[in-house]
Order: sequence, then C-alpha cells, then structure tokens
Amino acid sequence: MTIKTRFAPSPTGYLHIGGVRTALYSWAFAKHHGGEFLLRIEDTDLERSTAESVQIILQGMDWVGLHADNRDNIVYQTQNFPRYKELIQQLLASGHAYYCYCSKEELAAMREKAEREGTATYDRRWRPEPGKTLPPIPADREPVVRFKNPLDGVTHWHDAVKGDISIPNAALDDLIIARADGTPTYNFCVVVDDFDMGITHVIRGDDHVNNTPKQINIFKALGATPPVYAHLPMILNEQGKKISKRSGDTVAITEFADMGILPEAMLNYLARLGWAHGDDEFFSMEQFVQWFDLKDVSASPSRMDSKKLMWINSEHIKAADNQRLADLVAPRLAKQGISVSGSLKLADVIALVKDRAHDLNALAAECA
Repeated sequence: MTIKTRFAPSPTGYLHIGGVRTALYSWAFAKHHGGEFLLRIEDTDLERSTAESVQIILQGMDWVGLHADNRDNIVYQTQNFPRYKELIQQLLASGHAYYCYCSKEELAAMREKAEREGTATYDRRWRPEPGKTLPPIPADREPVVRFKNPLDGVTHWHDAVKGDISIPNAALDDLIIARADGTPTYNFCVVVDDFDMGITHVIRGDDHVNNTPKQINIFKALGATPPVYAHLPMILNEQGKKISKRSGDTVAITEFADMGILPEAMLNYLARLGWAHGDDEFFSMEQFVQWFDLKDVSASPSRMDSKKLMWINSEHIKAADNQRLADLVAPRLAKQGISVSGSLKLADVIALVKDRAHDLNALAAECA
C-alpha cells in the first residue's frame, strides 16, 4: 500500500502556523514511508473563498518548501460538484440518506429544545423508518438531504495521536450533506475527496475530532474503508491561550518571512511543537523525515516560544551558505537605501558577522 496524506486548507484567509505544522507532519509522514503528499483546496464556502487566498496559501507552501506531489494538479472541491451529487444520489437510493423539509423556524425550535435537554439537535422527524408516517411534503419548500447516521452502538477509531476514541451514535445528528440549493456540505465533500484521492492517513487539527465519527459513518455507507486518523493538538500563544489574530498574535506564515526567519528554521521550530526525537533541537528536514513517526507526536497542546524560534533561526543562519544569505540580505539593505556593489563582497561580510545575528533583518543591520 502506498501511503497518501493530504493538506486541505480552506482559502478563506492566510496560511497560519497551525496549518503549516499540519502540512509539515503530513508531508514528513508520507516522505518517511516513501508515499505521496497531496494538496487539496477546500473552497466550497463560495462566499468566503477567494482566489487571492489560494495564492497566499500556495506562496506560503512554496516559501517553506512543502511541495505537494500533485502541485500541477491540485484538487479543488468546487470542480468536484458533479461527483458529490452522484454519490448523494447513491446514498439516497441505498437508504443511507433522505430528504428533509424542515423550515428554519422548526429547526430553531429543535435547537432550543436540544440545548435545554442536552440531546441531539435534529429530532429526525423526516427520517424514514419502518411503520413511521412522515409529515406531508410542503409544496413551497426545497428539501435538504440528510445522512442517516446509525442510532445504536458507537463509532470507534484508533487515533494515531490520541489513542482509542469512541463516540455514541445516539449523540450524532443526521447531518445535512446537501443544502436546499443542491450544494454539498463540508463533511460529505471531505469523505468523497479522501476516498477518490486514495488518502490512507488523515493528519489534521484536533478541532476536527467531532467531525470524524460522521465521516467514518459516511465512508461505511459508501462501502469504503475509512483512512487512519491522527488529530494534532492545538498550538497556544506564549500566554498559553489559543492563537488568534484578534489578540495580536503573529500567525500568518508570511509574517515570519518578513521577520527574517529562514524557512528551514521555521520548519525545524514547528516540527518540535508537538513532536520530539530525544533531545535533538537543531536538525535538517532530511533528518526530520528520517526520524518522524506519529507515535512520537504529543497529545497535549504546544506553546509558542519566540526566543526558541530565534535561537533555532540563528543556528540555521550560522549553517547557511553565505552567498544564499547575501541574496536574502541584499533586498533588505536596498530598502534602507544601501547599495551593494557586489554580492560576493556582501557574502564575505556576512561570513564575518553572521554568528551575531538571530534573524535576517539583524544580519542586514550588521552588514550596513
């Protein structure tokens, strides 16, 4: 079996450090096993997805050097709508999905009741069952399509990071897999794409744990084997809180490039945010691929440490080729109005001062 992993960002904003770490672990796992690392753009949120965000994601991936094996044939979910609709019809025909005609008012009342009683939100009033009489079909209302989740037992999987997880099926709603306008929803599209792309291991953030039992049940309804799941704990800021742009955290990967961080240092640092190989702190990506195993990923959140990042960056600057550093420093000097007569001379200067610099901006200051 060829190991296949994927990174599947939504193009609704910038590429942040949590996404890059997810991509890094997925890439390293695939490369360690001689497999494939694939990229998918999950752009079904038509109102928020933008072409500009897609380019930001691709530029960020290129900067850190995490090149997908399908870089020239990236999967875009919006191009797969006919396939989604085909399989939705298959689930309807097999009895694993059904039409629901609930109004917004009815759904709001169900949510209020569920919050009050601590039960599943949807009361399954349109779910067909033997001997059950369904309500009259409203003439003026387009239906959604709901997936028929099992009512009994549990959905269980062995998470490659978190261990055994079991979710009672009674706690799962019959989720909507197609909206009233026919567009498919996230959880259904993810299953179809992972199946069609032959994904064997899904490595993603643990904010998706609640989606996993739904996706496993959809896989089974389609007669397919679910992939292995590995859910990574979140990255916290230096105050131990969830990273957010609102609180002023630097989270866009391109901001680290502006700060003068080398891409290999960024990957080295992110690799250690939740994974360890003995006491090794400074290493190359070749070493990381050789060492990486999901069993060594921590199930606990990691915390950002800017001092550690700068130390790792300084170590990579010391090890970097002087001419390459000169090519990176020259534009920074030019912004200060300092012309460089020859890159070779700048490389000679860098060789003398680079041991004192923690980032490329500081290195430029040393050369000024």
